[in-house]
Amino acid sequence: MRAAMVLADKRGLEALTMRNLGQELGVEAMSLYNHVANKDDIIDGIVDLVFSEITLPSPRSHWKAAMRGRAISAHEALLRHSWAPSLMQSRTRPGPATLRHHDSVLGSLRNAGFTLVMAAHAVSVIDGYVYGFALQQINLPLQSREQVAEVGQNILLQLAGEYPHLAEMITDHAMKPGYDYAEEFEFGLDLILDGLERLRNSRRKLR
Repeated sequence: MRAAMVLADKRGLEALTMRNLGQELGVEAMSLYNHVANKDDIIDGIVDLVFSEITLPSPRSHWKAAMRGRAISAHEALLRHSWAPSLMQSRTRPGPATLRHHDSVLGSLRNAGFTLVMAAHAVSVIDGYVYGFALQQINLPLQSREQVAEVGQNILLQLAGEYPHLAEMITDHAMKPGYDYAEEFEFGLDLILDGLERLRNSRRKLR
């Protein structure tokens, strides 16, 4: 499974075939069927490996800090494995690391006083944000500050005063020294967690 993950990381999920994996392991592709039924088994396995890399919420931490740490860890894992964001919630045979992960997240929220329905809402909105942001970040055409600066200058030439808000965003934000798009992730994450905290507190007051 680890060899399969490395292959997907290096060459993309489309390169993850039984033949290519056999070559990576130095064995005949047919011998792999002694261990897995098919390629779906392998995909299930490497998705489970990604879940195993994500820090579980600590039962000793405040739920908000636990959810924040877990979300940041998940975001980092998804960036390490660019093929993963679209697969993390699509598998119908979750492995032990996947099940342990989801149970721990739900347990952290339930122990913090979230109702079952509120915990389900919280997981949905947090995970939607984490996976969506990672997918967006992976697909960005610009990965370095130098690329941002170069493309920004070209766009500014095209704007020619017709799109002042775009020009302002580029010159006074995206092209500023030290700007890093990845920092937008934690800004949005904190907004979500603050909103969930207010929701939880308001529901408690109604009891």
